[in-house]
Amino acid sequence: MFNEADTRAKLIDPAIYRRGWNEDHIRREETAGGIDLIGDNKARRQRSGKVDYVLRVSVTGGKQPVALAVLEAKKESLMPGHGLEQAKCYAKCERLNVQFVISSNGHMFVLFDRHTGMTTVAMPMSDFPGPDELRTRYESAQGFSLNDEAAKPLLQPYATGEGTRRYYQDAAIRAVFEKMARCEKTGEPKRALLSLATGAGKTFIAVNLLKRLSDSGQMTRALFLCDRDELRTQALGAFNNAFGADAAEVYKKGDTNNAKNARIHIATYQTLGVDTDEGDASFLTTFYPENHFSHIVIDECHRSAWGKWSKVLERNAKAAQIGLTATPRELTVEAHTKEAEADKAITANNLKYFGEPVYEYSYTQAVEDGYLAACEIKKGRVSIDERGLTVEEIMAREPRDARTGELLTTADVQEHYASTAYENSLMLPDRVAAMCQDLFNYLLESGSPEQKTIIFCARDAHADAVAVKLNNLYAAWCTANGAERLDMYAFKCTAASSGNDQLPDLRASTRSHFIATTVDLLTTGVDVPIIRNIVFFKYLKSPISFYQMVGRGTRLHPESQKLMFRLYDYTNATRLFGEEFITKPKKEGEGSAGQADTRGGIPPAPSYTSLAGSAQFGRVPAAWRTHPRARN
Repeated sequence: MFNEADTRAKLIDPAIYRRGWNEDHIRREETAGGIDLIGDNKARRQRSGKVDYVLRVSVTGGKQPVALAVLEAKKESLMPGHGLEQAKCYAKCERLNVQFVISSNGHMFVLFDRHTGMTTVAMPMSDFPGPDELRTRYESAQGFSLNDEAAKPLLQPYATGEGTRRYYQDAAIRAVFEKMARCEKTGEPKRALLSLATGAGKTFIAVNLLKRLSDSGQMTRALFLCDRDELRTQALGAFNNAFGADAAEVYKKGDTNNAKNARIHIATYQTLGVDTDEGDASFLTTFYPENHFSHIVIDECHRSAWGKWSKVLERNAKAAQIGLTATPRELTVEAHTKEAEADKAITANNLKYFGEPVYEYSYTQAVEDGYLAACEIKKGRVSIDERGLTVEEIMAREPRDARTGELLTTADVQEHYASTAYENSLMLPDRVAAMCQDLFNYLLESGSPEQKTIIFCARDAHADAVAVKLNNLYAAWCTANGAERLDMYAFKCTAASSGNDQLPDLRASTRSHFIATTVDLLTTGVDVPIIRNIVFFKYLKSPISFYQMVGRGTRLHPESQKLMFRLYDYTNATRLFGEEFITKPKKEGEGSAGQADTRGGIPPAPSYTSLAGSAQFGRVPAAWRTHPRARN
């Protein structure tokens, strides 16, 4: 009896070749190899990635083949439909964006049709459907023919070939083209929503979408709209690579629009005058007549309320409109806060306008495929008193106003502060010191204090205080260990401190700018793959903001062999993770997913007051004196 590989090579391939398939119809979609957390501070990539055997049809020579089915080979000794549960079939169809799953043991096959939800009985390989049969069934389900004008983008090859694209990027692009072709046939508005995890390459998708539309003759002018200068800069470079001077940044140049003669216009909400719900859209109405664009891509549409980008879309009602988001369709939160409700409203607006996502690619799937870094959660070992503090307890800690830094008197202090008010309206220096020391100890335990890290703080004054404490801890550690003290260890990176100017050093320098303390500046639109730690010293209520912040750590960094990142949670921010998120793979004997011990064997947290004493600068814990980075 043949194993799976031999069954495919010696039985299945010859059988399907006899039915009209050949190597030109077959695409082997191989992933990079999943990433596993194998213990504290370690991750490894699986030796080989997953390979999907995709059947595609070509309409004419030189055109892009269209994926229709995925073919699963079973060992010859198994039944042809072994393991082919309907739920798995739907998931595989959705992941690859194909209509059919076909399973075979080399003698018989079973076919699942995503469109009808039906699975056939086992049939002999002599009845295996040929390319023309599957194409006919696909076209019937889609409601258009691949020969139709509306389908031309589907058949347009990638300008640079298929070598650089990943399977899910191709699946997402095809899903958009299919939706647009269906809308063309039915007369419905051409709208599509894509949901992909941060770091999955949404800009690559946007560029190749518009390039293939352009090459097929269906795009005249397109607008790529984002909400951050950094995103605009990144997008401009990517579009210039594909379109050259035909892609330009939108801004006022004298009395004209800098992008006047370009076909791809790259703009921010701020440039167009629609950065607030009450924006007057002055630039938009001055330089762009109605229906100026044939296509519009809204990047990160989950970050903006309907009132912002609706003005652009309504003024270009005839355009094909594509929304890109990194936020899951369903946000799982326990507390119904104002921020959480606002997030739900944004998500609902997206779905109401664009419809359900035509394709989704989650962070969990990306880690399984090996395209994003695995995440290990570490809880802060500084306990947070959920009941808050009374006036007497606060005054014993020499409180300061978080906005001014002034010492507070009893008359200034409210009767009670909830823990969520710490650092935002009330600064408790010993608590800040204790949290900083705990984090610094964590960095030592995981290898070195010199790790690229982003700490999210409550406000500018809090970011200042955290940077100062960490710099002092680092200086004391270097002195105790006889280690070289590198400059700009921890630094504030906020809008008020011209933080954008320091981003190049955060990205590239190996001898400075290790820890960035920020408020909102680094939340979105910043691509720093080398980041190894995301830290929450800030209380969060918005799931969307939380996902954006976590996304700063998800990118891989091959140069430093980064396969994982750590999320240090001091404010219970990880409660905002969706149910699908699993910190570590479940092992035998553990509880349900998400309930595994994420503390790495750490004993119960002491109160922050007991830690604060040893955080006084100049007092160096004995454990620091034996760290491997010390000089001999």
